[in-house]
Amino acid sequence: MEEPSVVQQTCNLNSPRHIIFEKYEMGRLLGQGTFAKVYYGKNLITNEGVAIKVINKDNVKKEGLIEQIKREISVMRLVRHPNVVELKEVMATKAKIFFVMEYVKGGELFAKVAKGKLKEDLARKYFQQLVSAIDFCHSRGVSHRDLKPENLLLDDNEDLKVSDFGLSALPEQLWNDGLLHTQCGTPAYVAPEVLRKKGYDGAKADIWSCGVILFVLLAGYLPFQADNLMKMYRKVFKAEFEFPQWFSTDAKQLISQLLVSDPAKRISIPEIMQNPWFQKGFVKPIPLSIQEPVGDQNDEKDEKSMSPRFYNAFELISSMSSGFDLSSLFECKKKSGSMFTSKCSASAIVTRLQAVASRLNFSVTSVKDFKVKMEGKMDGRKGKLAVTAEVFEVAPEVAVVELSKSAGDTLEYKKLCEEEVRPALKDIVWSWQGESNCHQL
Repeated sequence: MEEPSVVQQTCNLNSPRHIIFEKYEMGRLLGQGTFAKVYYGKNLITNEGVAIKVINKDNVKKEGLIEQIKREISVMRLVRHPNVVELKEVMATKAKIFFVMEYVKGGELFAKVAKGKLKEDLARKYFQQLVSAIDFCHSRGVSHRDLKPENLLLDDNEDLKVSDFGLSALPEQLWNDGLLHTQCGTPAYVAPEVLRKKGYDGAKADIWSCGVILFVLLAGYLPFQADNLMKMYRKVFKAEFEFPQWFSTDAKQLISQLLVSDPAKRISIPEIMQNPWFQKGFVKPIPLSIQEPVGDQNDEKDEKSMSPRFYNAFELISSMSSGFDLSSLFECKKKSGSMFTSKCSASAIVTRLQAVASRLNFSVTSVKDFKVKMEGKMDGRKGKLAVTAEVFEVAPEVAVVELSKSAGDTLEYKKLCEEEVRPALKDIVWSWQGESNCHQL
């Protein structure tokens, strides 16, 4: 069975060029894990290099990892920071999920440390960037839970980028005691409270891991070493380690406050940032905005020259496919609405929506950024019914239109959609959400 037409040569990796969604060219394999492969890619519009992680949906379902994938997407949308690998977009076909991420070509920090200890100033720079990134993650309610040099990448400017949020945790994973209870992470970097299986604060556990990483950067080896795992765990539980002689007094003091077995007595991130050793040459990075704000009604941009917001193909396919619904990750809240695809241009769809509004005796209150807002002239059970229709671009010849109720009675809205709107738009609709032919996109 062929993949959807928005994907060309997506999975035929033996063809000369591998173009996905008419937007990215897939190149060499960068690495692979149990459930995913990562390829180098190029944005055909901007020529920007990207990393594309390809995940097989069947494998994810079979192994029960749907929630983990959803969480990773949700987390990466939350933590846009200069020192975190950026998730640019997520797309999907019926068989595969594509994470398009920032390409960080400098490789893992682990490769640099494997050659030996770093100079103190360089170690401090990486530690500052790590703590800044984790501080931002924590401010968004995200705990990484698998911090280690292998998950820290370096870009062209030798700046650090935190990656791999597959084991990260969000506030909704907390138990009634306000703690996390899932054991995860890499043994040499895991906090003692995680190993004890009694619940832990994910943020404090991340701080312990940061302490282990700082020790490794300065020493070139791990602080807790033993000839078997159980002996190593005993050392971790007791925070039993020794400093090399070349560590500075200030560095020793900070690490001694980071690697404290009792999380209640462990230093906090604000305290780390006030530490004299940490403060040296520190410039706090500015977090990236999650989404550009929409202008007000007086925005003087030439709307005719603008394009509709790109509607991520992942949103379309996942929201229209049963059994793997990830649409909640792309909405602030659930709306009462319906959705259809069309092969008409965005401007043609907007013109048609305005005509339909007039025919239904609705007033068009706003037309902006390919979003049409309309309101009924008569009061219903809950006041005037207000409807918003927004047009999104999927591909050059495919658009998605999302209708939602802004105000009024839900039953009246549903009746309007079924009895009036659908028949009025039938000649421009390719498929409605939930209908069997929608998978032929």
